Amino acid sequence: MTVLAQSRLTAPVRIEPRPFGLVRHSFALARRSVLKTMRTPEQLLDVTIQPIIFVLVYVFLLGGAIAGDTDRYLEFLVPAIMVQTVMFAGMATGVNLNADIGKGVFDRFRSLPIGRSAPLIGSVAGDLIRYVVAIVSLLAFTSLLGFRFHAGVGSVLTACLLTIFFAFCLSWVIVLIGMLMRTPGAVQGSAFMIMFPLTFGTSMIAPKDTLPGWLQSWVGVNPVAHMMEASRALMLGGPVGDHVFWVLVWSVGILAVFVPLAVGAYRRRT
Repeated sequence: MTVLAQSRLTAPVRIEPRPFGLVRHSFALARRSVLKTMRTPEQLLDVTIQPIIFVLVYVFLLGGAIAGDTDRYLEFLVPAIMVQTVMFAGMATGVNLNADIGKGVFDRFRSLPIGRSAPLIGSVAGDLIRYVVAIVSLLAFTSLLGFRFHAGVGSVLTACLLTIFFAFCLSWVIVLIGMLMRTPGAVQGSAFMIMFPLTFGTSMIAPKDTLPGWLQSWVGVNPVAHMMEASRALMLGGPVGDHVFWVLVWSVGILAVFVPLAVGAYRRRT
């Protein structure tokens, strides 16, 4: 009788798999990431203060020289700054993941009966709250300076959602860097090397036809430039052209390439 009781106590407990396990686990860890951000609001300073500084510098230092007056330049600049702000907000994803791996957080996740990729997906999805905060802060501040939409509510929401989706896809490039680098500082430095040519090699600051020929060629294929032009057209009511199409093509392509690479690197790292 005693032997039978001991064998029941020591027998391994079999956990029956439940449907959509990876989705549920990823959602739970995304919620953890959101709670972590909300309890440490200083993590949101970069997405609230930084875009305001960029707007003030560009509008009041360059606006008169480029557009003739600051009001016209504000209208030209804000949709593009929104894209830049959300992209920069995604850089924190790779830095935080790298720091969590260094602290052993993901080793503890491995001891839990959850999907191996769930912590990675949950962390990326949880950072979407940073994108929303960045957009709301930027548009609220620039509306005080005089920025106004010239399109309907549906078009403006489409511009915001398309920007968030594009930044979410691009964040997987930063996640891969976070898995490959050994320190958070190296992740940040490498991410800046990628983000700067992508964001500044565009028509964000000055119209495309004022740029040198070689730079216009780069702007023509740069996915961030398409995202900025699509954002301008949707928020200001201009022709969208094929910019939305190329944004979606680039987004799907980035997901198809970098998600498997990032998940593979994560599994090797942990």
